[in-house]
Amino acid sequence: MSDPSDNYTETPVDPVEQAPFDATEFLASVGNVPGVYVMIDSAGRYLYVGKARKLKNRLSSYFRAKGHTPKTAAMLRHVANVEVRLTNLESEALLLENNLIKEHRPRYNVVLRDDKSYPYIHLANDHPYPRVGFYRGGRKEPGKFFGPYPSAGAVRETLAQLQKVFPIRQCEDTFFRNRSRPCLQYQIKRCTAPCVEFISEEAYAEDVEQAIQFLEGRDDTLLEYLTERMEQCAKDEAYERAAVYRDRIRALQRVQQKQYIDGQGGDADVVAVAMEEGQACIEVVFIRLGRNIGSKRFFLNMSLDQTPSGVLEAFLPQYYIGKAIPGEIIIGHELDSAQVLEETFSAQADKRVSIRARTRGQRSRWVDMANLNATDALRRHQAGKASQARRVEALREALDLENLPERIECFDISHTMGEKTVASCVVFGATGAIKSDYRRFNIDGITGGDDYAAMAQALERRYKRVKAGEVPVPDILLIDGGKGQVNAARAVLEELQVTGIELVGVAKGTGRRPGLETLIGADGRSKTSLGADSPALHLIQEIRDEAHRFAITGHRARRAKARVTSSLEQIPGIGDKRRQALLKAFGGLRGVARAGVEDLTRIPGISPKLAERIYAEFNDE
Repeated sequence: MSDPSDNYTETPVDPVEQAPFDATEFLASVGNVPGVYVMIDSAGRYLYVGKARKLKNRLSSYFRAKGHTPKTAAMLRHVANVEVRLTNLESEALLLENNLIKEHRPRYNVVLRDDKSYPYIHLANDHPYPRVGFYRGGRKEPGKFFGPYPSAGAVRETLAQLQKVFPIRQCEDTFFRNRSRPCLQYQIKRCTAPCVEFISEEAYAEDVEQAIQFLEGRDDTLLEYLTERMEQCAKDEAYERAAVYRDRIRALQRVQQKQYIDGQGGDADVVAVAMEEGQACIEVVFIRLGRNIGSKRFFLNMSLDQTPSGVLEAFLPQYYIGKAIPGEIIIGHELDSAQVLEETFSAQADKRVSIRARTRGQRSRWVDMANLNATDALRRHQAGKASQARRVEALREALDLENLPERIECFDISHTMGEKTVASCVVFGATGAIKSDYRRFNIDGITGGDDYAAMAQALERRYKRVKAGEVPVPDILLIDGGKGQVNAARAVLEELQVTGIELVGVAKGTGRRPGLETLIGADGRSKTSLGADSPALHLIQEIRDEAHRFAITGHRARRAKARVTSSLEQIPGIGDKRRQALLKAFGGLRGVARAGVEDLTRIPGISPKLAERIYAEFNDE
């Protein structure tokens, strides 16, 4: 998350034209009723959104003669108007406040900038051999969902553990349908090869039921069942099957030793906050069915003075409203609005949700653990920002700049023998990468492999927007390359008459070894060679490597798309819909190439004549 003030620009206000805000007259018109208040500046921008059970009392605390913190006083100097929106209940005010904050992102609110949906494990039940896999999005697909999990990594780790104990297939249906022999997962004993019917539907269904018990946390019941089955197989002298159950018991016990936390089970989130020097770190630990399945942390820059309780009161509704909520939220600080939050969350989740600040025993240890992690993460985060500041200062000195660079852009080119060239533009600020400003450019209309022309095209497209004022002007423009790339960049800047930018090429050293880079100035001459231990060089290397990563990722995706689709697109009568239907039905281009004419005609929209053309495309004879 970033500081909500990053996108805020103060507009000078003419004191003659702007009528002063009359707080006395305004407060006389406000009643002590529940609602939301919005503080607005002279340009109509939202400065702060708050809620109150008694609006007049809350607003009166802002417009008193003295006693404000410096940050609150600074905000009040910008207030040109205050709007109030009444609600029947405080819980309604909470929902309205949350919606307004997410929509307008006021400068002085604590704004949570993480709107991603959380991933689940999905067990499909619309297939004789159900698959289990990663899922993100609305839970409208048929089947059972388990989660949510804090990250994609947590889902994949759980799926890997599940596969070690219960060999349920995780392959896509398109892959499953086109198998003629078992895949590698069968060979390493991670699947029972239902794709070629090496296991009956009944035996597979038993494995699925056991996997469900594992994902639901019913480990004790599952262990009891597996033990009974093992003993029964041993009595029946079915020793191979007994060994299978024995191995599952051992694998399950190893997973339990790794994940076990609380024998009482249940779902809970533990939320802790650490604060220092205008920054906060919030740690959310996910406890599901008595297991710690991971954590997620958020860093916030606070524009107003806040207490830990105030930060939590701002964070919880933004984080939970609209998402899956566990039955228990454990926090380390008492909240005045705990009851309102409980009522709102319970109504949304359609179940009882409790918020607990006073804990004992195991739950108290959870809070201590979350607090410790939040404090440590905040310390390391601040140390990283201090290190970044030192590197930026070192870069200013190395390039002999008058002021600290606030915005650095770096360009790189990626292609394979001239195929599907992509240029990348990454942007760094004083505190690190600004990923929302990253851009890629698909390069066309040049001779394949001409990096100079590719660089010129990308820069021209980018800096036309800079010249038009649509994009901020960078202080430094880094080019991954030597004299030729720098000359191409300089020509573009001169043509567009973009000035005031420090142009620097980053030429690789002997053997392309890190630490031997040479900086090339705009005149094409070697500007300087920094030492391998130079903080400025470390910053340049980080930015250059990020530009390379971003470019090659885009190039590979563009190249893969072209290689997958080109053969089909060349066939007359194959449009986008038919191409997608073929690829989906046969699991990819290789499956289409192996299909016979009769198989192809089963696809909707594929006539016998078209099927023959497709078959002929992949079979020369």
